[in-house]
Amino acid sequence: MDSGPDNPLTLKDAITNVQLLDDLPIFDDQPIIEGFSQTLGYKASFDTNFEDGKAYITGCSKYIEEATRHGYFNQMLQEGLTHAGNLYTWRCCSRSAPMAKSNDQANRCDINEAVVEVLHTEVDKLYKFMVFTNDAITQFCNEMRRLCHPEKRKDFVSESYLLILGKFMNMFAILDELKNMKASIKNDFSTYRRAVQSNHNSDMSDVRQLNNLSLFLATQNKIKDMLQTEVKTIDGYEELLADVINICATFYENRYYVSPDEKHMYVKVIAIALLLIDSGTISVVKLDQKKRISISRLDKIFKSVEVVPLFGDMQVQPFSFVKRGSFYDASKWPLSNSESETCHVNIAERVKIVRQHHDEFVAHLARIKNETNCSDKETSDSGNREITALTLSGLQLLCSWTSDVVETVSWKLLHPTDPRTNSSCPPEAESYERATRYNYSADEKSAMIQMIAYIKGVQALLGRMNGSFSAAIRKHIYAELQEFVRNTLKEPMYKALKNKKDVLSAIMTSIIETCIDDCDGRFAPRMSELSLFKSKKSKKSESTTSASSSSSNYNTYSGPPTNSRRVVSPSSTQLYMARTMLESLISDRGGKKLSKKDIDLKFMDKMVQFHRQSYHWPALLELTQSVENCCDLSQLWFREFYLEMTMGARIQFPIAMSIPWILTDHILTTQDPALIECILFQLDLYNDAANYSLRKFKKKFLYDECEAEVNLCFDQFVVQLSDAVYIYYKQLASCYLLDKGFKQECTRMGINIRTPPAIRFEVLLNQRHFQLLGRMIDLNRLVSQRINETVEKALDNIFRRFDAEPLSWIMNLEQLIEVNRLCHRLMSEELKSLGHFNDLFIEANHQVYSSNGRITLHAYQEIMFDIVPNFCYNTTTRRFVRTPIPLRKAVVRPKAKENYAYEFGSKSLNAAFANICNMYSKYIGAQHLQVLARLIGYRGITTLLEESLANLQTLINDQLKEHVRVLFNIVPKICKLPRYDYGSEAVFQYYMAHLKDVIHYPQLEKEFCQVLREIGNTLLLCMQLETALAKEETTDLFCAATYTNVIPKPAARNADELEHKMRLLESKYNRIQIGAFIENNGTEKQARLAFENNLLTTERLCIGLNVFDMILTKVKEILISDTIWKGSVPPNSVMWVDECVEFHRVWSAVQFAFCLPVNQQRPAIEEIFGDGPHFAGCTLIRLLGQWRRFEVFDFSYHFLRIFRTHPPKPPSKGKESKNQQQSVTHAQLTPCIERIRRIQSLNNQLFAILGNYMQHEEQDENIREYPPPMHPNAAAKLRQGPLDVE
Repeated sequence: MDSGPDNPLTLKDAITNVQLLDDLPIFDDQPIIEGFSQTLGYKASFDTNFEDGKAYITGCSKYIEEATRHGYFNQMLQEGLTHAGNLYTWRCCSRSAPMAKSNDQANRCDINEAVVEVLHTEVDKLYKFMVFTNDAITQFCNEMRRLCHPEKRKDFVSESYLLILGKFMNMFAILDELKNMKASIKNDFSTYRRAVQSNHNSDMSDVRQLNNLSLFLATQNKIKDMLQTEVKTIDGYEELLADVINICATFYENRYYVSPDEKHMYVKVIAIALLLIDSGTISVVKLDQKKRISISRLDKIFKSVEVVPLFGDMQVQPFSFVKRGSFYDASKWPLSNSESETCHVNIAERVKIVRQHHDEFVAHLARIKNETNCSDKETSDSGNREITALTLSGLQLLCSWTSDVVETVSWKLLHPTDPRTNSSCPPEAESYERATRYNYSADEKSAMIQMIAYIKGVQALLGRMNGSFSAAIRKHIYAELQEFVRNTLKEPMYKALKNKKDVLSAIMTSIIETCIDDCDGRFAPRMSELSLFKSKKSKKSESTTSASSSSSNYNTYSGPPTNSRRVVSPSSTQLYMARTMLESLISDRGGKKLSKKDIDLKFMDKMVQFHRQSYHWPALLELTQSVENCCDLSQLWFREFYLEMTMGARIQFPIAMSIPWILTDHILTTQDPALIECILFQLDLYNDAANYSLRKFKKKFLYDECEAEVNLCFDQFVVQLSDAVYIYYKQLASCYLLDKGFKQECTRMGINIRTPPAIRFEVLLNQRHFQLLGRMIDLNRLVSQRINETVEKALDNIFRRFDAEPLSWIMNLEQLIEVNRLCHRLMSEELKSLGHFNDLFIEANHQVYSSNGRITLHAYQEIMFDIVPNFCYNTTTRRFVRTPIPLRKAVVRPKAKENYAYEFGSKSLNAAFANICNMYSKYIGAQHLQVLARLIGYRGITTLLEESLANLQTLINDQLKEHVRVLFNIVPKICKLPRYDYGSEAVFQYYMAHLKDVIHYPQLEKEFCQVLREIGNTLLLCMQLETALAKEETTDLFCAATYTNVIPKPAARNADELEHKMRLLESKYNRIQIGAFIENNGTEKQARLAFENNLLTTERLCIGLNVFDMILTKVKEILISDTIWKGSVPPNSVMWVDECVEFHRVWSAVQFAFCLPVNQQRPAIEEIFGDGPHFAGCTLIRLLGQWRRFEVFDFSYHFLRIFRTHPPKPPSKGKESKNQQQSVTHAQLTPCIERIRRIQSLNNQLFAILGNYMQHEEQDENIREYPPPMHPNAAAKLRQGPLDVE
C-alpha cells in the first residue's frame, strides 16, 4: 500500500501488512548438520525453588517445612557452584604485579598499596569462600545431626532429601579438590599478605582473618578433613550415610538420571560417603556385614565408571576415595582394585550400538513429527503419552551418549600417552599435548566425531520441536496427575476412611487437595469429607449409605473432558510435595511399613509406578534446560587445570592441542565421507564452551579466549575446507576427462588410478546461516571467496609451468585448463558466489589490461627463439622436431615447481595425464597449433603473425641478403646448360668445376642454411597456424549450423522431394533459430545485438579470407623492393638464360651442393635443418615469379634429365685404371641422382602448396606477346622490301 501526504498509512493497515508477512512462503532447504542454536534465547522455568511452599496449606506440615529447608539448601548449592567457578577460573595475578626489590626501595609503599588495591577484590572472594565453606559444613552437619536423632531415625526421610545431602558432599569434594589444585590462589594470597604486612596499616582483626585464610588455603584436603571430623561427632551418622549410598546406587543402577552430571554425582557421592563413614569404631565392612550396604554392588559401580569428571577438565577416580580409607581391603574390591590399561568405555565399539539407537530414535521422531504436522486435530492422550515417552527416551539416550564421550575424555586426560610406546608422540611433547593431541587413535577420533554428531543432531531435532513437545508433555503430565488423584487414590482413601486410618487418609487427602484441578470449585472440602466418615454411632447401613453419598460427592467433579486437556503442569513445589507424601506411603525407609490390609496390592503397584514415572517429570517440564544439560560438552574445551600445571609457562595452549580442533582437523585430513557431514557439530563445542563461560562461570575473559580460538580455528577451517573441496572436485573433473580406454588399459596392467570417493560436500556447502558464537555465517560465500582465489592460483600455477616448459607442453596446458573449467562448473552448482571462469582465466592470463596474455607471449617466445631456429620441419608428417645439431643457443626458461593439487588433483592422475601428453612432447604439429589457436584466439594469432612478418623482414633484408650477395659473387657469371651428348659423367664434372666455390662456401651449410630454416619455419608455422584456425572455425560453424538456419541438404530422389524435405527441416528447426526469433519478438537493440552475434558466428576467416596469402603478399613486397633478387632488365627484354643474375640461378647452385652425396662427416641437409630451407627457397622463387625458369634452367634438374637420357655405362673388365675411374664416377652419381629425385619431388610438392595460395595472383599476371623468331636472312629480306619482277 502506497502512503503519502494524500494517502496516510493507518496503524491498522500497518499491522495488517505485518501480519501478511506470515503468509509469505519462505523456503529453506538447508540440511540440518549443525548444533541447535537460537538467535534469541528464551527459557520458561517452572522451578520456583519452593518459594510457594506456604501456599499449599493442605499439605502435611513437616513436608512443607522440609520443602523450605530444601529450597535453602538449593541456594547454598548454587552459591557453592559459584565459588567453584571462581576457583576453577582463577588466573594468577601476582606474576604480572610489580614487586619491591628491597626494603630500601623508595616507592616500595606505593607498589604495595597498588598490589593491595588490585588483589583486594580477589582476596575478598577467597574470604567469602572460606566463610561459605564453614557455614555449609555447619549447616550440613546440623542437618545430619537432626536426621540422625533417634526419634527422627524412626521417621521417614525422602529420597529427595537424601539426594540433597549427597549433592552437598559432592560440592565439598569439588571445592576441596579445586582448592588443592590451584597453586596460583596461594601465590596471589601470599603476595597480597606480604603487601599488607609491609605497610603495617592493618588492624588485629584483619591479621587474624589473613592468618585463618592462609591456614585454610595452605592445608591440603582441609574441607574434607573438617567435614569428616564434624561428621564423626554425630551419633548414627553411618546409618544416614548408608541410606545416601543406597539411594545413589539404586538411582545409578536404574538410570534415574537425565544428565551426565547427575550420573557422575551418584558415583562420587558413594565414594565420598564411604570415606566419611570410615572411623575407628565404624567400618564399611561392618555395614556390609549388617546388610546395610553391599560392597560387591558398589564394586561393580566403581568398575563401570573408573574415571569421572570432577569440574571442568579436572577428573577423579571415584575409587581413589575408597583407597584413602583405613577400611580399604583389596580383597573386598576385586573388580575396582585392578586398574585397566584401556578406558572403561570402548568408544570405537560403543558407537556401533549408538548408531543403531540413533537411527531408531530419529525414525520414531520423524514419524511423530509427520503425524503432528499432517493432522489439524489436537493430540490425543495416547499421542501425548507417546510424545512424552519418546522425549524421555531421547533425554536418556543423550545422557548416555554424552556420558560416554565425557568419560572417555576424562580417562584420556588422566592417562596421557607415553612417547616410549606411542611412536607418533615426540619426546618433547607437553603433558596436555600428550593427553589430547597424541592420545587418540584414528578410530577413536572417528568414533568421537560420530558420537558428538549424534548428540548435537538429536539436540537440534528436539530443540526445533520443543514448542509442540512441551505442550504435549504438559498435557500428559496434567492428565496423568489428575487421573492419579481422582481415580487411583479414590478407593485407597475410601478404605482408609472406612478403616479409620487417619494418618493414611490424611496423607492421601493432602495429595489430592494439593494436586487436583479444582478451577470450577466443585470439589468437596476436606473437613466435610472427613466428617462423613467419623460418625461413631451410625449404623452400618447408614454408614454404607453415607459412604456411598460421599463417594458420589467425590465423583461429582471429574475434571475437564478428555478431548480438552489443559496445558497446565504442576509447579515444582506441588510435584515435590505430592511425590514426597506418596513416597512416605510406599517407602520402606524408616517408620512403619504399610501392610496389604491398609492398601491393596494393585493400588500399591500403581502408586509405585506413578512415583517412578513422576521422577522424570521435573526434567521433562524443563525440557529446554534438560536437553542443554544432556548435551553440554564444554568440558572438551576447558583446560584450566593443565594451564595451572604449566606454572605460568603457558597463557593458553595452541589450537593443535584443543580437542574441538583436533576432531575438526581429523575430518578435514582424512576426508572420510561418513564424517564430512559431522564437521559443523564439532565446531558447536565452542558454542557450549562460550555458553558455559558466560552463563555458568560468568567470566568474560574465558569467553574472549574461546572467541579468539574460534576466530583462528574458523579461518583454518575455511582454508582447509576450501582446499579439500577444490581438490575433490579437481580429482572428480580429472577422472571425468580421463580417457576410459586408457583407464581400462591401466587396470589391465595392474596400475591403479585413484578415483575420489563420493563425498557429500554439497550438504556442507549449502550452509548459508550457520551459527557460531552468535554469528550468522554464510559458509557458502566464504568458501566461494576462498575457492575463487584457489582457482586463480591454480591457473597462475599452470601458466607458470607453461612459461617454464617448451611449446609442446601446450597439450598439458589445454588439459589443465579443461580440468579447471570442468572443476569450476561442478563447484559452481553448489557455490553460487563463484566468479565466472572466463573472468578468472583472463585475470590469471594477464589479459585484463593487456591485449596479449601470458599464453600468447610465451608462445611467441618459444616460436621465435626455439622452434624457428632449432626445429626441423618434415613435410611428410607436417611436424617440427628438434634438430640434433642446434646452431642457436638454447632458450633459458624459468623454473617452476610441480604442485599436483593445483594441476590434476593427485599424483596418480598427474602421472596418467603426463603419460598421455608425453605422446605430444617430442614434436610440434597440427594438434599443438590447434590448441594454440583455441587458447590465444584471433587477437593472439594476429600478434604472432605481425611478429612473424617483422622477423621475416629482418631475416630477409639483414641476413639472407648478405649471403645471397656473397653467392652472386662466387657463382659463375655465365653457366650454360651442357648438351646431352656430353653424358652424365661429363656434366657432373662440369658442374662440379663451375660450382666448386659455391660448394666450398664456408657458411653454406651453417649460417646460410640456418637463416633459410628460420625463414622457412616461420612461413610454415604461419601456414600451419592458419590451417589449425580453419579447423576450429569449421567446427564452430558445424555446431552453430542448426541455430543459424544453415541446414544440410537431406538425400532426395528429385528436386521436389528435396524442396519438401527442406521445408520440413526448416519448420522443425525454426524455433531454435535465435537470431530470427529475437528479430521477430525482441526489441530493436536486442535484434541488433543478435544480428551482430550471428554475423560474428557465420562470417569466419575460413569462409573467404586467407591469412597465409596475406603473409606471402607481404613477403613479396619485401622481395620486390630490392633488385638483388630479380636482377636488371635482360638484354633480350625477356629473361636471362645463361647468366647468373636472378635468385633462382643462385638457388640452383645451392641446391646442387645440397644434392651431393652424404656421409657421416657430411650429413644430409634435411637431417640438420629439415625441409625449412627448401620451403624458404621455393617460396622466394615462387614469389619472385621465377619458379618456371627454375624448373627449366636448374642445374640439378638438367643433370637428372641427362642422367635419365644417357645413364653412365657400367664398368667393363678391361683396362683396370679406366674401369676403376668409371666405377668411382658411377658410385658418386647414383646417390647424387637419388638426392636430386627426392629434392625435386619435395620442390614439386612445395610449389603445389604455394600454388594453392597464389592462384589469384598468377591469374592476374600480365601476359606479354612476343613475335616468333625469324632467321637472319629472312629478316634482312623483309627489311629490303619485295623484289621487282620483270
